[in-house]
Amino acid sequence: MRVSAKTDYAVRAMIELSRGTEERPVTAEQIAGAQQIPLRFLDPVLTELRYAGLVQRRVGPDGGYWLARPPDEVTLTEVISEVDGPLVGVRGEPPEELALHGDAQALQEVWIALRASMREVLDSVTLADLASGQLSEPVRRILRESTGGPVRRLN
Repeated sequence: MRVSAKTDYAVRAMIELSRGTEERPVTAEQIAGAQQIPLRFLDPVLTELRYAGLVQRRVGPDGGYWLARPPDEVTLTEVISEVDGPLVGVRGEPPEELALHGDAQALQEVWIALRASMREVLDSVTLADLASGQLSEPVRRILRESTGGPVRRLN
């Protein structure tokens, strides 16, 4: 999986927004500064997140952005899918709709399994998890298995 800059910016912005509220919105400038995201790239991402219904905005001197739902209700799958589309597609098609032939037929099952594995991780992680630094058990388990030991805490 390749994570685009747009997706990276969207997820990082959403983490910052998890600290804001309608009474105390977060400005695009605050997000850009905290996450070192160029404002010219962040503005269209925030607009897209707003149109997707994940973010709300108020304009004016006390304006800014906040999450449309509590951070513990927004998963990474949802943010990524809204910004970049389906998690796994092959040439723009869902893996179930592929027409593979000969020895390549088993590849369809690999693509489906890949999507299921990605969803297991991304569906288990909410913005609240990321903001608190508490990763979900599926993520911690995979990290333990891939590193051969306990997971280091970053904060």
